[in-house]
Amino acid sequence: MLTPAGAALGARRPPGRTVSGVCHGTLGELYQGPLRAGPEPDIAVVSFPVDRHSWVHFTPGSEEPDPLPLGEKSAAAVRLFLEHFGLVLPPGRWSTHSDLRVGVGMASSTADMVATLRCLFRLFALPYDTDVVLGVLAAVERADSVFLDEFALYLSGRHRVVRRLGTDLGFHTAYVTEPGTVDTAAVTGLLLAHYRRRGEEYERCLTDLLKGFASGDPATVARAATTSAALSQDVLPKAAFDALLAHRERFGADGVFVAHTGCLIGYLFPRRLDAALKSELSAFFHSLGHQCSFAQGGYG
Repeated sequence: MLTPAGAALGARRPPGRTVSGVCHGTLGELYQGPLRAGPEPDIAVVSFPVDRHSWVHFTPGSEEPDPLPLGEKSAAAVRLFLEHFGLVLPPGRWSTHSDLRVGVGMASSTADMVATLRCLFRLFALPYDTDVVLGVLAAVERADSVFLDEFALYLSGRHRVVRRLGTDLGFHTAYVTEPGTVDTAAVTGLLLAHYRRRGEEYERCLTDLLKGFASGDPATVARAATTSAALSQDVLPKAAFDALLAHRERFGADGVFVAHTGCLIGYLFPRRLDAALKSELSAFFHSLGHQCSFAQGGYG
């Protein structure tokens, strides 16, 4: 719950130059499932950060602020931020850019909101406050942990960081986007029923994933990510999953990842891909009817 920080900050004036906020997106998750087995599971995620971003810029000017072009959720984030600090947006102009596709599992709406909030913190020369960001996100939507610059085990509905997992691990990826989009809110009930049925398997999977992070072992993390993706096939299947799993060893991938409530699926590699392997992977994905992309995920 956001509480006003006092109207005294209303006198603060922003600098007369463009300020920007940037937030990375995700390539789905390395894990999505219950935090632990039980009749009332919390949806826990370990998002898979990717080197793709959302940008928000604000340029102070002489005209009244124009509408934020990112839509209702980011506009709500602006309103909640200003209310919390007792501020008024100065005259000026918003502009935006994003690498993140909407509705496929790249955390585009959360990244847009976080980029917007980071822009506002800089506009008003305020220190970045994760608690304020969490309060805004909680008031708007179920969210990913893209407001953190590290891996984390995160309860997306409760907006609570269960465990920070650091920045030691990274992967190179080859991935595709299957057709369609997924409305996360519309499938939440379906997911919870699935998690109740398969709770113990998910619990073992999460235990293995956390052991991999604790020991700094990307192969263990990738195996657990593959298990999470396989469990997800029972409720929100990816058409290419069986083919990717069958050819994983051929390409030397450590594992398969998905956007559990999105449309992304791809391979996890421990090292940078050379041109020959990129060509082989491109031909393979093309044979499945997809154009593949390459990106670095995580940190490391």
